[in-house]
Amino acid sequence: MSFKHLVHPSLEPMTSPEMAFEMNAETLQAMRDQRSQPIGLEYVQDLPVTSKAVFTTLEDGHELKLVIYQPENRSAEALPVIYHIHGGGMVMGTPEMMEVRNKLLADKLGVAVVSVDYRLAPEYPHPIPVEDCYAGYQWTVANAKTLGFDTSRIVSMGESAGGGLAAALSLLLRDRGDRSLLGQYLIYPMLDDRTASSVEPAPPVGEFIWTRASNRFGWGALLGQEPGGESVSPYAAPARAADLSGLPTTFMYTGALDLFMEEDLDYAKRLMCAGVPTELHVYPGAIHAFEMLLAGPLAEQASTDIQRSLRALLQL
Repeated sequence: MSFKHLVHPSLEPMTSPEMAFEMNAETLQAMRDQRSQPIGLEYVQDLPVTSKAVFTTLEDGHELKLVIYQPENRSAEALPVIYHIHGGGMVMGTPEMMEVRNKLLADKLGVAVVSVDYRLAPEYPHPIPVEDCYAGYQWTVANAKTLGFDTSRIVSMGESAGGGLAAALSLLLRDRGDRSLLGQYLIYPMLDDRTASSVEPAPPVGEFIWTRASNRFGWGALLGQEPGGESVSPYAAPARAADLSGLPTTFMYTGALDLFMEEDLDYAKRLMCAGVPTELHVYPGAIHAFEMLLAGPLAEQASTDIQRSLRALLQL
């Protein structure tokens, strides 16, 4: 049974057969090639925002790339920073994939955005992706003075797999006693491997864009084993963390028809119960990655909500 009738009318193009795909070992490279490019570059081609790539060498010899976006006409004051982690189901994606939104945020808010090019599963399973994100964050803090960044005003932001990695990064920073983030912005985050195994999601969710089958492949690739097993690290699947206290102020949004809706709601509830200031939005009729339709009413509402929150938290 299809639940297409529940999808917001503005998102109908995303439910067409041409948009359907199933992520697996055979389709992985094609999906990487097709879905790692930015959408909507016409919206930002004239923005006064610069972008540059920098590289830092990790202990294992890997050259980790970070892409930095910032306003051309920046003030003399140190800039707040959005530390961005891209999505892609743990198996695809690049920083450039979210270039449009990152440039819009840099322009509209007058902030820097640092997007990390973490290594992807299955070639690089857990813990490599989250450790890359951690290393990129440490580099950002260590070089903040040279870059003109304000280390007291750094938030993380990630969508889908990137949202899961952003949540995991907050756990790592807390548990390692490192400088904490001011906030975490988790956009329909991929948090719980059990959604791909023992937990049966509600029937209306996960029909479009990111499906149960793709989710199972993504988690299996990250973990190097079937999802839902024993002793899965909370730094791989943050929903596995027993204690969510002491985490940064959180902003979350998801779609009512997104496969991750239930795990996202549960994580938000647990954050609130742990005393973490948390703002949660669930958009009716929204499917996974709905804000890729930049001119749609749901994308515009989500953009308004997240920018309002960032202005308040970063004191812009």
